Order: sequence, then structure tokens, then C-alpha cells
Amino acid sequence: MTAASHDDRSDPDRVAVRRSALRIGWQVAAVSAGLVVLIIGLVLVYVLWQSSPREELERHPADATRIFVDSDELIGVLAVIGGGAVVLAGVATWVIARRAVVPLGEALRMQRTFVADASHELRTPLTVMSTRVQQLQRRLAPEDPNRTVVAELREDTRALAAIVDDLLQAATMQDAGDSGGPDAPGGTPVGAELERAAQDLQVLADERDVRIAVDRTDAVVTMPAMPFRRCVVALVDNAVGHAPTGTTVDVTVTVRADVVDVRVRDHGRGITGIDPARVFDRFAHGSPAAGPAERRTSYGIGLSLVRDLALRHGGSVRVDATGADGTTFVLTLPRVVTRRAGR
Repeated sequence: MTAASHDDRSDPDRVAVRRSALRIGWQVAAVSAGLVVLIIGLVLVYVLWQSSPREELERHPADATRIFVDSDELIGVLAVIGGGAVVLAGVATWVIARRAVVPLGEALRMQRTFVADASHELRTPLTVMSTRVQQLQRRLAPEDPNRTVVAELREDTRALAAIVDDLLQAATMQDAGDSGGPDAPGGTPVGAELERAAQDLQVLADERDVRIAVDRTDAVVTMPAMPFRRCVVALVDNAVGHAPTGTTVDVTVTVRADVVDVRVRDHGRGITGIDPARVFDRFAHGSPAAGPAERRTSYGIGLSLVRDLALRHGGSVRVDATGADGTTFVLTLPRVVTRRAGR
């Protein structure tokens, strides 16, 4: 296998484009084959009707020209012609379909290249920013009241750098690994991270007069704290962006035998303009929220990263419900089960 063919198979965009071309080719070929079979069938019916004893004994004018053909030979010829037409139609539609989806594949490649370039360019200024924040943190006196804010700023800078790394790794199809630093001893406490995410995003929610309500829980998941926080932030931020003014974004937790379900629900008008199953596709997004005050720009990247992180750590994310009364996303992650002593 050549390097080029290996790259083609490992690139999901090219694989998706080829599958789409093949699917379209099969559909058009099936329709073409159906038309050919229908036409040949009608011709055969007409030939058999003309070959009936009643039609053969029919009287014709003396000056009329009549042509006699062997019905068996005619049926064989029509079968060969029909089969050739079906094969030709299939090949032609497959070639046309592949050419038709070439612009789509090029657009996907350009989007991936743009994300990779943008992420790469952001790495350097983020590294500089993180270094300066650390320097500022070291210069502050222990009793300085600004130390808490600077510490939070340093953590936010780390989170932003991790998101940029995720974007770069997703765009270049690299294995991101854990992408969140070492695992916390015993796992990640769900309740503490939900509270922290809600506190960070409440600043944005206040601008829209939206409240974030979070369940209290002692559940612990196996996903490291950093990627778990990014997943929760992305889901809650998405919910806040689609929540009508004066409503509440509810974040609830359900603990099952070996997994934990984190539900994020808004009370907006639901997912419109796109199949709910496709909201996790990269660069895909639905219709904007109704009303100028609730309109928000989305580039369709956050939810795709949530899916990538969840799958990478043995979990999943899905749209549990969507409609006129709101949308609910469910993030499911493996749970850390605490065993009692003596068992």
C-alpha cells in the first residue's frame, strides 16, 4: 500500500466524500436501471402481444409491409442491451457523482487546514500569555487579594491552550491522548467541576439574564478534570447561547451502575435547520436563535470537540430531546466506583 492510499483511508473527510459519491452513484444507477428494465419490459409485453395467435391471424391490407422476427431471439437481444445499459448507467453515474462531490471534499480540506493554521498561530501568543501570568503570580505577595484572580486567570489560560491543542489535533487527525494532563487521584469529582464551570459561565449568562442551576453530587468519573471541564463548559455555553432571556439552564446528574449522565438543558426553541444527530459534526450548526437579542454566532466546533473528548475517554454525548420547549444534551462517562473496605 502506498503512502497516498494510506492517507486517503485515514482521512475521514475523504472517506466521507467517497462514501457519499458511492451512495449517490448507487441511487442514480438504481433509478436508471429501473427505467431501463421498465422500457425493456414494455417492449417485451408489446412483442409478446403482437405474437399472440389473434394478432398473427389479423388481416392486413395487401400493400402493407410486415416484418417477422423471432421472439426468442428478440428477447435475448433486449436482455443483452438492457444489461449493458444498466452497467453503463451505473459506471456513468458513479463517475459523475465522484466529480460532483469533489468541491465538497475541497471545502472540507480547506476548513481543516484553516483550523490547523489558526490553532498553530494561537499557540505562541498563548504560551507568552501563560508565562507572563505565572510571572505576575510569583511577584504577588501571599497576602495580596489579587492572587485568587491571577490564579483563576492562569487556569483559564491553561484551559484555552488545551482547547487550541484539541483543535490542532482534530484538524491534523493526530491522536490527542488524554489531552488534559495526568488523571486526578481517584478520578474527577463531578460536582466540583460542574460548580466551577457554572461559576465561570455565569458572567456570560448574566449578560443574557440567564441563570445556571447545577445539581449537587458526589459522583466521580474517570475522565481527567481538564477535558471534563471543557466538555461541560462547551455544553453549558451552548445552552446559554440558545436560552431565552429570563430562563434557566439546568445541569443535572444521574448516577447509574457504572456510568454518570450529565444532562444540560435549555428552554429555547430546539434544534432547527439541521438533523439533531449532525450537531456534533465539525463545522455543522443549526439555525440561529430567534430574535436579535438572542442571536449568537456559532462555528460548529465546540460540540464536535465534546464528542471527540467523550469518545476518547470511553464515554459518549448525544441529543436526548429537542423541541419547542428546549434541548437536552446528555454527556455519559464511565464512573469511578468506590468499593467498601472488606469487600
